Amino acid sequence: MNPKTELQLIENKTARHAEFDKCDPNFLDREAMKTIRNFHKQFKEYEPTPLYSLKTLAKALGVSEIWVKDESKRFGLNAFKVLGGAYAIGKYLAQKLNKDISELSFEWLTSEGVKKELGDLTFVTATDGNHGRGIAWAAKQLGQKSVVFMPKGSSEIRLRRIIEEGAEAQITDLNYDDAVRLANQYAEEHNGVFIQDSSWDGYMEIPTWIMEGYATIMDEVYEAFEGQDHKAQEKGTPFTHVFLQAGVGSFAGSMLGYLTSFLGEKRPLVTIVEPNEAACIFKSMKIADGKPHAVTGFMPTIMAGLACGEPSLVAWNLLRDYADFYIACDDCFTVKGMQVLGNPLEGDPKIISGESGAVGLGVLVEIIKKPVYNDIVQQMALNAHSKILIISTEGDTDPENYNRILGI
Repeated sequence: MNPKTELQLIENKTARHAEFDKCDPNFLDREAMKTIRNFHKQFKEYEPTPLYSLKTLAKALGVSEIWVKDESKRFGLNAFKVLGGAYAIGKYLAQKLNKDISELSFEWLTSEGVKKELGDLTFVTATDGNHGRGIAWAAKQLGQKSVVFMPKGSSEIRLRRIIEEGAEAQITDLNYDDAVRLANQYAEEHNGVFIQDSSWDGYMEIPTWIMEGYATIMDEVYEAFEGQDHKAQEKGTPFTHVFLQAGVGSFAGSMLGYLTSFLGEKRPLVTIVEPNEAACIFKSMKIADGKPHAVTGFMPTIMAGLACGEPSLVAWNLLRDYADFYIACDDCFTVKGMQVLGNPLEGDPKIISGESGAVGLGVLVEIIKKPVYNDIVQQMALNAHSKILIISTEGDTDPENYNRILGI
């Protein structure tokens, strides 16, 4: 394979220059973050997910530290997505009840009196698997219904897991973005509540709530290093580099939004990683007219959670203005990441990371190990002083494919 097409990189040379016109970097404030964390803590399944140090791998790659946040442990659902979906549902219910979400307890939301006041609700979404399972789980916790549409090529195992959470679900013959449109249409025609992290003109509020919910991940990371005082701005950051994978960009936008809000110019270098077949953020930055641009058609990547063609408008401005690098890569990079994490070097923990979770680590390993990428390594300032954060956003959500890739 040609390395020039296996992996492509764009540097955002204006990300660190305040004189350029940019969107407001303050995605969150500390009070809002406290409210988000308190909401998630009300679920009995809540606990911070593990943050692992891969000391042996870091030494082998010639960098100072590698940390991996393992979201396969999130709420027993094997992926991070529930954080955003559950919080968005909570915000919607608070609004419907004319209350602030900070006033609501989960126990009160699930009470018979509130259920009677709300009536029967149906939450509707489109998903490759993880987001839909999170929505179905949250709806079931609240005694409500859910309907989930999946794009063509979705895993039958992921479909079954969603149905097991009580949802009405089906795999369509549409690509991801058209499945989103179908879900939206269904919600409008059946008086449902559309809960999606994709966003467009006229549909911005709920996707913003979802992004806010995801921010619990990065807050846990910094809490692990700083304690609950969160003195990041005074202390700086324990990382020099963060790799963030992107589909529509909501997850990456949330993580980057947290870093810009609380660290400003002290934030680590942020790299956005996408599959070549669905690199809508990369394509938009390459066109470089300041607008988001879609990738159309079917997207045959094993990174199903990232196979999204249309950037979220809520996330786009943050990703455009404050990310430092953008990478589009082939599936071989996430395969490498899955294998390295699943077969760790001696002394490092084993981390089960799925196709959409391991790509950042895979990119890091490959660009450092292969001489053909030396220029990229230098451009990204990866060296013996680098302290790198990777977020593995899912476990083996398709266990058959995971086992095949690892040769199990």
